[in-house]
Amino acid sequence: MSPAADAATLTARRSTRFVAWVRAWRAGLVPFDELADEIAGDEEHLVADAPGTWTDVPLGQALPAFAKLHPDEIRLVLPAPGDPRGLPGPGELTGAALLAGEALVTPSFGVVPELRRHTSGSGVEFETVLWRFYPVPAYKPTFQLGAAEAEVELTTALTEATTRLTRLDVAQWRPELAGALQALRRPESTATLPPGFDPRSRRLFARASILDQVLALAEHNAPGGAVNGYEAQQRDAALRPLTSACRQALVAACNAPLHA
Repeated sequence: MSPAADAATLTARRSTRFVAWVRAWRAGLVPFDELADEIAGDEEHLVADAPGTWTDVPLGQALPAFAKLHPDEIRLVLPAPGDPRGLPGPGELTGAALLAGEALVTPSFGVVPELRRHTSGSGVEFETVLWRFYPVPAYKPTFQLGAAEAEVELTTALTEATTRLTRLDVAQWRPELAGALQALRRPESTATLPPGFDPRSRRLFARASILDQVLALAEHNAPGGAVNGYEAQQRDAALRPLTSACRQALVAACNAPLHA
């Protein structure tokens, strides 16, 4: 596997963890002191334009902006070109969210992550994540699938995509993709949600998290030009419905009702 493809499989949508953990905090299920570490993991996270701040601040200093919100007012959005579901309409937030492919939205503001790459004076490359706040005028959440419906759609889309990719003989030119899709029929994942989410949401999140990383891998062309233009078009057509179902599964899981 190429370094670029390998990196893609490690890429996760950071907004999923942000939304899940902040919602669990607002439901009284996890302490505030754990939030920043759970969201950031081993990355450095900063925040720009948070209410009451005048410069970029560490993640923990921006989280009190959510203190007065109900858990159901904090929503994950995973938009894509031509599919802006969950966004409040034209504006800075929508543009940034579409570019990033992810955001979290509340009735009064939205937050979008941006990955920044840096080089130190000694030539060492490193990354930071910057979360930027955007005002939202009178946002009301739109309808979304529940976890049960999203799970059915994901299973159906996965079966259809696997069948189509088998017919395309994808194993000949992307063996790692074909193998990964087959492995998803019996996934084992360490991806998990904080306390408060029911078993179905947890199962859906774990499965969709693996699939999301597999689909990131699929976006990379095969090394050595092994895929021609026609093959790439056929692959993309096979994966497009699955990509959409995966995004909606993650949204459904992270926005699911919480239980004590």
